[in-house]
Amino acid sequence: MATPLEKARKDPDSMKGKILKAARRIFGEYGFHGTTTRMIAREVGIDISTLYYHWGEKGDLYEAVIEDINEDLRRKLQEVEGVIHGLPLAMRLQISIDRMTDFLFECPEISNLLLFRYFRKTRHEERFDPYFPEHIRGIARSMNLCEDKKKVPTAATLKILAMLNAIHNFISGENFFRPMLRLGREEYVRHVKETLKFILVPAFAGSEEERASAVK
Repeated sequence: MATPLEKARKDPDSMKGKILKAARRIFGEYGFHGTTTRMIAREVGIDISTLYYHWGEKGDLYEAVIEDINEDLRRKLQEVEGVIHGLPLAMRLQISIDRMTDFLFECPEISNLLLFRYFRKTRHEERFDPYFPEHIRGIARSMNLCEDKKKVPTAATLKILAMLNAIHNFISGENFFRPMLRLGREEYVRHVKETLKFILVPAFAGSEEERASAVK
């Protein structure tokens, strides 16, 4: 039998799909504790009983949202990997930064929710999450930081975490950083990409570029 999340993803215009979409935005803006089921129901234009009928308790809906954003992230990473596979590492990084930042700026609730979930204390008893470690293993393998993605060295994991944290903070912190920098949206996105490339490409691909230059 299909789960509520599978039904919602299959039919985004269904009531389950509408509730999921609203929950992503509101949980992403206010976090688990700052969000109430009443806020989500009001956003959709339904009563609380209808929300509970489709999704159960608030914690069940929250966990479905986390699973949903991680599935979107997994699919996007697979899509990007299909584009960059076989290219030099510096090019892989540049393309990945462009595509992933565009994707995350379009779906800022992903960065917000990941930061809420993984980097802030919460009283919500969260379920075991296999998604984030799997993302890290896939990225590490794609960037040649390990030979077997089932055995990623601690140093490689920390490097990936540092990279992801930098990207998510620029996305999640847009409403704080952009007014401070006095930039329009397009300018901010462009500068974020340039800054990420300035920091990350030499950090991960510097030695490879040096070897390529030596050969030439």
